[in-house]
Amino acid sequence: MNTTELEHVRGVWERTKNDSPIYRLLLPDVDIISATRGQMQARLKLTAEHVNSRGTIHGAVSAAIIDWGGACASIDIHVSYLSTATVGNTLDISAVADRVGKSMAFTTVKISRVIDDQVGPLVSKGSHTKFLPVSKENREPKS
Repeated sequence: MNTTELEHVRGVWERTKNDSPIYRLLLPDVDIISATRGQMQARLKLTAEHVNSRGTIHGAVSAAIIDWGGACASIDIHVSYLSTATVGNTLDISAVADRVGKSMAFTTVKISRVIDDQVGPLVSKGSHTKFLPVSKENREPKS
């Protein structure tokens, strides 16, 4: 039985979340709303656990979302904090695999506030370079 890309990504997220204390702590209520090859979109409603002492989204939460949206093993991550969000705001998370090579992937993740059920102002964005571990069994033979 074939699963859709969305079902597959949701299944991977459930397994990952169960194995990751930090994701269970910061991102337990992420809702993946769409997924296609190389792209994913999700939503997260901010709670008191996501904000800093000023009541706005904590930078570590934005960084964790960008890390999560890029998947695999991080080599480099860059986060730009452009705006803010508060408790009760819903965030839209858009992740794109810009390039996937044999051992490296380059991803972009955008975090925006949702206003009237539409993607609104950008809160933060990040670029993420990932190492793609490839087992010896899955390597293509050299010509």
